[in-house]
Amino acid sequence: MAPKTSGIAPVGNNNYQTTVTTNTDGSLSAVTYRVDKDGGNPVEVSKVTGATATSPGTRTPGAGATDAEKKAFADPKSPERQAYSQQVLSTKPYGNTPTAEQTKTLNGAAGKSNTATNTEGGNPQGGNAQPTAADKESFGKENESFKEGTRLEYGNAKYPLDLSSENQDCIKFSILEYRPSLASAASGASGSSATGVSRGVTIDKSGNPTVGTKILGTITLPIPAGINDSNQVSWQEDTLNKLKETLGSVATGYISQGAEGGGAALNNATGSFSEAVKSGEAQQGITGLIAGYAIGSDKFQQRAYGSIFNNNLELLFNSPSLRSFSFTFKLSPRNAKEAKEIMKIIRYFKQAMSVKRSKASLLLKSPRTFAISYLTSNKQHPYLNKFKECALTNFGVDYTPEGQYMTYMSSNIDERSMISYNITLQFQELEPVFDDEYNNETTITNIGY
Repeated sequence: MAPKTSGIAPVGNNNYQTTVTTNTDGSLSAVTYRVDKDGGNPVEVSKVTGATATSPGTRTPGAGATDAEKKAFADPKSPERQAYSQQVLSTKPYGNTPTAEQTKTLNGAAGKSNTATNTEGGNPQGGNAQPTAADKESFGKENESFKEGTRLEYGNAKYPLDLSSENQDCIKFSILEYRPSLASAASGASGSSATGVSRGVTIDKSGNPTVGTKILGTITLPIPAGINDSNQVSWQEDTLNKLKETLGSVATGYISQGAEGGGAALNNATGSFSEAVKSGEAQQGITGLIAGYAIGSDKFQQRAYGSIFNNNLELLFNSPSLRSFSFTFKLSPRNAKEAKEIMKIIRYFKQAMSVKRSKASLLLKSPRTFAISYLTSNKQHPYLNKFKECALTNFGVDYTPEGQYMTYMSSNIDERSMISYNITLQFQELEPVFDDEYNNETTITNIGY
């Protein structure tokens, strides 16, 4: 079979892409390349050969791998290996309906367990892939410490049931296993980004997001009306009068260049004040200041001379801001099967955003997070904004959007669905958007964030 190539996954400051080849004996080989943002200039960094249903194959570093990449791809807990696993599964080298043996081989190549599962809705990554011991250990044995009954895997859900992401524009919400920003540093994993985790989201050739953590399930819906984004940066007014400016210059001179630098700054300040003394401004200002202190009024200068000290008011950058997004969907089931799908969608959103408990209820654990993507023909929509990893901060359901209580009549209580539901979702990104994440493109091909 012809080699299958995954989408591009950003991890830290690097981008990776994996090519999977089906060998004549039925085994799989996978080669991971470091590429630029468009998939060009590939450099081989890791290779897996001979993966079968009973063996994950042999992994060797590529000729172009750095020391950090060699360590990262050898570590099942690293973001690089997590991205690799997602990429291998997304290529679907055996097509959409692999045999049980082929599924085991694919899971082996991806570094996933072949333990069977009865997860509702099926595994979003294909086959019977389950969290491996390495996956669990990567978050301080997080999976073992969850309270019994906590959902560890979600399926794939969509509305309407005949929605085709290949032929229709849609929005996909991927449920993610939350990874703390310093998880790699805490676990000793190498090759991570400055914050430990990549929060960027890109789309592979199959329309699936590639992120720096594990995808637990997906929910696909039509793109609603009223979509928008708002990028904000916080600026703040600040003042600095001449006296403070002078003291700051002198202090900076002493700190950076010692007594010589401080003396030079003081001489410069003396020259500036000499001009003020000659013009009479200094005497007037000091007189008004002292008189104001004497009578306990900071307005004496203005009352006596009709002037104030120049406070050099300026607008200064204060901090980045986190973007928020809101979506509203109306879901109206047309049959019993679609009503069940809507029930599943509402349940998945509610359960994913809920707080988790450790096994002994000693700790409260973070809810799941989401990767959001606008898709057109299963690709990132170039004329709509991208998203970073988001938290679902509010989820509301209106069970009577028509203004009165109405359900479908049925002798079967399991089919007495509401005739429609309105759901409202509010998301907030986990980290700000930075200039370099737009990339310095000569030809602009998408709106970006």
